[in-house]
Amino acid sequence: MTVSTGAIDVLTPLPVLIPLFAAALTLVAGRRPRVQRFITVVALVAVVAVSGALLYLADRDGTSALQVGGWDSPIGISLVVDRLAAMMLVISSIVLLAVMIYSIGQGIRDGSENQPVSIFLPTYLALTAGICNAFLAGDLFNLFVGFEVLLAASFVLLTLGASADRVRAGVSYVMVSMVSSLIFLVGIALVYGATRTLNLAHIAVRMDDIPSGTRTAIFAVLLVAFGIKAAVFPLSTWLPDSYPTAPAPVTAVFAGLLTKVGVYAIIRAHTLLFPDGSLDNVLMVCGLLTMLVGIFGSIAQSDIKRLLSFTLVSHIGYMVFGVALSTQSGLSGAIYYVAHHIIVQTTLFLVVGLIERQAGSSSLRRLGGLAAASPVVAILFLVPALNLGGIPPFSGFIGKVALLQAGSAQGSVLAWILVAGGTVTSLLTLYVVARVWTKAFWRARADAPEGDLADNSPSALIDDSSDIQLADREDVGRIPAFMLIPTAGLVIVGLALTVFAGRIIDISDRAAVDLRDRSVYIDAVRGAEFVGDRLTDRIAGEEAGR
Repeated sequence: MTVSTGAIDVLTPLPVLIPLFAAALTLVAGRRPRVQRFITVVALVAVVAVSGALLYLADRDGTSALQVGGWDSPIGISLVVDRLAAMMLVISSIVLLAVMIYSIGQGIRDGSENQPVSIFLPTYLALTAGICNAFLAGDLFNLFVGFEVLLAASFVLLTLGASADRVRAGVSYVMVSMVSSLIFLVGIALVYGATRTLNLAHIAVRMDDIPSGTRTAIFAVLLVAFGIKAAVFPLSTWLPDSYPTAPAPVTAVFAGLLTKVGVYAIIRAHTLLFPDGSLDNVLMVCGLLTMLVGIFGSIAQSDIKRLLSFTLVSHIGYMVFGVALSTQSGLSGAIYYVAHHIIVQTTLFLVVGLIERQAGSSSLRRLGGLAAASPVVAILFLVPALNLGGIPPFSGFIGKVALLQAGSAQGSVLAWILVAGGTVTSLLTLYVVARVWTKAFWRARADAPEGDLADNSPSALIDDSSDIQLADREDVGRIPAFMLIPTAGLVIVGLALTVFAGRIIDISDRAAVDLRDRSVYIDAVRGAEFVGDRLTDRIAGEEAGR
């Protein structure tokens, strides 16, 4: 057990405070876009540095907790840094920085002069603060606050530009998110009614005294709330219609991070609050259906954005599978796979933005010849696509093998069914990305069914779709360096997950050990006071036994 002291006390709140402070500064500098961009990039670089330091300290010293304002738990707000939270902070902050640089290279407006650029950066920083707050939250209500900050910022980013498609998708997203938030509030009320606390460490202790039926019912309510945010089937139907309409940077950061916040919440609730495994079979079935429904949905798509949105849903199933195994190896595999998928999925959506800039479309019916027209974009797509498909030796293969091995080691019939389902899903994912490569990059554009509509000719204006609007832009065919550089950077990070897989899996193994041993988290939050309580209870029990 390690209680936070020294440097980590100072560092712990910074991933939340830095972007919030920077958001305020960018609002003040609303009429000076260069200053806005400078402040934003500096703030996100600082968040990456702080997150890296927190991961180093958490891996070296173990779990630590900061009681905000000096109020002891459970009265005060607890911010907790363990290996899982620190890993999520590092991966998320890298992605957020890369996407921001990409959006600056793109011009933020995504080609439209009518978009309110001055609110993009402060909103993006607020989104960053919400994500970091969710990972650090040591109580349920603070986790809820993180989700609500995400919701508010997400709606602004999704509807940026106020086109009909984006407003429609944004309204749909907000309605689903509000339902999720209401269910989460009901879950919070049930937890407080049963335990009289919202501090996660205290809930973990007191939930053991709650009847098993009540515990299962409370867990089911929270799982529905978190499952909506994580896009777990059958709660995932909202995602493919919400993400593809947004600008490429927004879609990328949403696809990479927002669903993983929901997955993180499921991992934390399952391991800390409800470790009895009462709903593991339900989670396994949901994980299997998420894999299969998502990948079959992707096969039916002809637009790369929608296709990737369905693969996003599909691969959430792998993470749920690892959690539902309730084993150390399953958790370790799930944690590694979350890190892998954040990087790879974000990279692929950024590449789609490059494809739109290069060819004026993301529709497979209009694309072709990209390998010859832009070899760099072809390589930037091919590497993460193979990674997503699980081709060895990439991190996708390593993560899937870890999860499949964990499933076979667990040995139940349902686990073996998921092993088979995971294998089929991986093969179908490879088929899907190969289909994109064949149609968009390999064949000649003249062979595409609608290839003649994706040029800059006046005839393109007969269609009012977003792809045709892209094709009619003057900047089609010109890709700024600041769009290519962060995309290539994320490809390199994805490769680093392969090169340094041994070290990263070691950290995920230690994170899984901490998650399985709840006392590490509980003692860090409650500290000497909790240790004293347990000692008093033990002495009282011994005296009663005499």
